[in-house]
Amino acid sequence: MIVIYGLLVHLLFASISAETDCKRTYIDNESLGKCFKNLTLAHQGRAKLHSIGTSIRGRPIWALEVSSDVDSRRLLKPMFKYVGNLHGDETVGRELIHKLAYYLLENYERDPVVTELMDNIDIFLVPSLNPDGFADSQEGSCKSIEMTNSVLKGRTNSNGVDLNRDFPERLKYSPANIFNGRQPETVHIMKWIMANPFVLSASLHGGSVVASYPYDSGYKDEEYSKTPDDSVFKALSHVYADNHKHMFRGDLCEGDSFSANRGITNGNQWYTVDGGMQDFNYEHSNCFEITIELSCCKYPNRSEINKEWDNNFHSLISFMRTVHWGVKGVISMENGNPVAQAAVEITGISHTVFSTEQGEYWRLLTPGHYTMKVSAPRYPIVQDNMSEVGADAKL
Repeated sequence: MIVIYGLLVHLLFASISAETDCKRTYIDNESLGKCFKNLTLAHQGRAKLHSIGTSIRGRPIWALEVSSDVDSRRLLKPMFKYVGNLHGDETVGRELIHKLAYYLLENYERDPVVTELMDNIDIFLVPSLNPDGFADSQEGSCKSIEMTNSVLKGRTNSNGVDLNRDFPERLKYSPANIFNGRQPETVHIMKWIMANPFVLSASLHGGSVVASYPYDSGYKDEEYSKTPDDSVFKALSHVYADNHKHMFRGDLCEGDSFSANRGITNGNQWYTVDGGMQDFNYEHSNCFEITIELSCCKYPNRSEINKEWDNNFHSLISFMRTVHWGVKGVISMENGNPVAQAAVEITGISHTVFSTEQGEYWRLLTPGHYTMKVSAPRYPIVQDNMSEVGADAKL
């Protein structure tokens, strides 16, 4: 009994030590995966660890799924994602996603807001799309470090490619195989986005403090380039900026001039990004994504992360809740069989979303009156005049 008791005490202290280490800032990618695995063991049924692929140097790209029941997604439970660290030297988003994972899981059934989120959203957290770049970056570097041949150390992947310029360019010809010639990290997340019915997403960056929305590219550089869902994207961006402690001011960093729009900007009007991820989400999937620039310093000292968590906490939570905006429903035949790949169109908005294999659809909208048309091959077209659409209407 004495030996067993001593063993239990030893294991208890090992567990406490491991938990403390897991909450450290800037742990490496291998440790991050181990810590997320520990979370899945501590919160069985509410956390599941995925790898969406590996980097050039073989590091897994982790995606932690967080929900009240990760083993079976309930019909019409929307999928949401936060993706960080596309640029390896922009690290605040990586750390906020890491902290968010612990916060959600440790506060389920303790905090009613967290419980509501996890009961009603399937949340996916990707701390780092560019783990090689993160490994190459240097803490305390507020600007990207230029190396030879204009390659920015840590910003790019191991091949020296900027991942947020590596997606299919919206206004240029794309080959039949849109994955050809792209970096492994880009291909992994492209396939993941296209294979899953994500509804809403934010990509977390650094170097400014602003919420940026599509399009990131346009026919002219630095000219407003709006999507058909411009009003939705502006409203989504304001949710993040307005709930941030300072972002709504629009002038936090040297060179920032977003005060007139209360901390938000159209991507292309700010500066042109061809081949960016947020445009890819909108053009090649049902998912609406915005880009959040979190901090003036790209890779701040670890002592700054708790302050950034405090700055962004309410924004991170509030933005997830907007996944319920607009309308959602199930498209089925009279016999109840679901209709997959049905086109859901809103009159006056030239952007189509498609139903899932279960017939589900989600259409983000701002409040208003809309006419919706549903069509699918071999089925009659159905049109519905919707009354006032609120924040989370169902049809």
